[in-house]
Amino acid sequence: MKRIIIANAFSLNMLEVKYQFLEFSPVEDIREFFALNAHAAVESIVGHPDTASVFSSILGYPVAGRLVTYTMQPGDTLVVGQYSGDRLPVGATELPPGATIAWWRVEGN
Repeated sequence: MKRIIIANAFSLNMLEVKYQFLEFSPVEDIREFFALNAHAAVESIVGHPDTASVFSSILGYPVAGRLVTYTMQPGDTLVVGQYSGDRLPVGATELPPGATIAWWRVEGN
């Protein structure tokens, strides 16, 4: 089964040496992306609870805040929501004025 990992950041520490090529692609419509991949197993590695709450509100389903170590596995698709803006207020559930999230799909081989 395809596995989609939702993250709020990408780190080179997520890679094993075997990965020689990574593909980063912008995701224009994140809800459509998840609708097209409804059969996939989805796991969150979003480390900040308020960011997870904002992602939940954007995606329309719960995204757990989980501070874990993650290593990409063959076949995984990493979906990174790159937040830009002022620091999220404590308890945020929506993007503050002027803030944005750029969504990226990351796959490797």
